[in-house]
Amino acid sequence: MTRDPDSVTQLTLPARQMLPAGKVRRVRLGLNLSYWGAGNDADNLELAKEADRLGYAVVWVAEAYGSDAATILSWIAAHTERIDVGSAIFQIPARTPAMTAMTAATLDTLSGGRFRLGLGVSGPQVSEGWYGVRFDKPLARTREYVEIIRKALSRERLTHQGTHWTLPLPDGPGKPIKLTVHPVREHIPIYIAAIGPKNLEQTGEIADGALVLFFSPDHAGDTRQALRAGRAKVGKDLEGFDIVPTVPIVVGDDWKTCADTVRAYAALYIGGMGSRQKNFYNALATRMGYGEQAQEIQDKFLAKDYLGAAAAVPLEFLDATSLLGPKERIAERMRAFADAGVTTLTLSPMLQDVEQGTVALRTAVEAYELAGLAE
Repeated sequence: MTRDPDSVTQLTLPARQMLPAGKVRRVRLGLNLSYWGAGNDADNLELAKEADRLGYAVVWVAEAYGSDAATILSWIAAHTERIDVGSAIFQIPARTPAMTAMTAATLDTLSGGRFRLGLGVSGPQVSEGWYGVRFDKPLARTREYVEIIRKALSRERLTHQGTHWTLPLPDGPGKPIKLTVHPVREHIPIYIAAIGPKNLEQTGEIADGALVLFFSPDHAGDTRQALRAGRAKVGKDLEGFDIVPTVPIVVGDDWKTCADTVRAYAALYIGGMGSRQKNFYNALATRMGYGEQAQEIQDKFLAKDYLGAAAAVPLEFLDATSLLGPKERIAERMRAFADAGVTTLTLSPMLQDVEQGTVALRTAVEAYELAGLAE
């Protein structure tokens, strides 16, 4: 059966379910489409267009070793009108910092000033196995990377003397050059994917926002403390700093049944993202008090017992880091995320069918209003 691509997008959401205009928002809503090519990409575009119509603030796209995020973001920007488009993330080992500045300036221009630049170091397996870049000193590398991007985007002549990059190269024909493209905005916001305490602290110091996964309101104190420490280093606080967790959402009557839909996703990250010796998400689950379970998930995942790994993910962990169940329960959890300091709640619909994904996006708006987050 061939689906009419307009069969869902022609539906009109009643005005009362739109994100209220002209109100101060404690929390904004976002959409994360994850990796392009992992499912029905036409459906993903429809979800982005639906989020744009509903008043979502931003749609994010990721990259690993498949499609690149920049191309997909330009495509989404061409099919939307208001929603920001963001990289979550551009991988630092994939591009020189000057190339990333060029890409950011171009996307900001093409989108009419709607681009957000999310960056991350990826992991050792991808960095060294796919890009051939040593995964060493990730914090120092990130700091220099951001410094060079900011210089380039300011359109000053680019010079840099650092440990990882020297611009221009010495004793050669290179000369300081400035960016020829004029971004729409004077300041393109920079986000960094951060998990560990040191990375979070540096992110607070050098970035405009933090992209986080498996964020739990019950364990958010350490995250805020690390970010606050970084902001203090530059004489700032968390006011205006964007804390952006990506949160799985599954709508249904029974939240425990909904949680089962998230198990494979959680097991992939806790068990299979990185090596046994260096898996940031496994370490995060351990810091959250799930050390034994995290070890079991990793053991089973690396042994290719994927079903066993998924089954080993604690229900409490899934509930703490997701939005599960009916609208009223999702609204309650949204309030908890807001109270924990979240400023952009980015949703990742686990059921990627366009009809189910659309229901999730619309239910989230209803829950958002019910939670009073637009007041």
